[in-house]
Amino acid sequence: MTRAGLAARLLVQSLAFAALGPVQLAALRCGWRLAGTIPVAFHRLFLRLFGIRVTERGTRPQPGIPTLVLANHVSWIDIPVMASLVPVSFIAKKEIAAWPVFGLFARLQRCIFLDRERRAATAEVNREVAQRLAEGDAVILFPEGTTGDGNRLLPFRSSLVGAARAALGEAGPEGVRLQPLAIAYTRRAGLPVTRRDRPEIAWYGDMELVPHFTSFIRGGPLDVVVTWGEPIPFGAASDRKRAATAAEASVRGAILAARD
Repeated sequence: MTRAGLAARLLVQSLAFAALGPVQLAALRCGWRLAGTIPVAFHRLFLRLFGIRVTERGTRPQPGIPTLVLANHVSWIDIPVMASLVPVSFIAKKEIAAWPVFGLFARLQRCIFLDRERRAATAEVNREVAQRLAEGDAVILFPEGTTGDGNRLLPFRSSLVGAARAALGEAGPEGVRLQPLAIAYTRRAGLPVTRRDRPEIAWYGDMELVPHFTSFIRGGPLDVVVTWGEPIPFGAASDRKRAATAAEASVRGAILAARD
């Protein structure tokens, strides 16, 4: 992509934000249903402009059923890919709220921010997640706790799955579901993604965002496979560690299947 082409695409995305941002802010304040659908349209535009092609497999969360989505996390690209599919909220580290531009995007996306330095933060986040789940929202949690290099799946942590238990008392007869979600970057410019390509896709460690974004843009169109796993019913007697382990196994299997 030429500099002129990149500038044109960024201008289009910026104009879309200028038009949709104030509407989204009003929708959040007034509780309009548009607050869920506007981000979906915004992220779909981004994917189209920057050549990210998504193949979706499996069945999406059912509307109105409290669903905590447990997904692997590879890159900042995960966010627009996942948010382009259905109205969702994310659980994100607190530092993101203070980031230029991205912090604003996160707030407009209704992200739930976790302060990892405070011991009581997990319980507070669990309560907020529980409220969202009880309202029928789908909330995405990255249980690896960080982004990986894309070559392997990190172990799922079960602590935040406690939010599903906290929501049981408010969720109603349908209960709560945990739904695995796997994201796999499979092809770049028409060729299979190799280990050498992954640093241009995965964003982890102390990578700087702007150079990474520039490298990503130069690499050409990107194909992504997103797989919804079978929902895992979660009740008062459910073991959150076993549930997290089952979700991890589902995500791992879906990633391997997408790469075949």
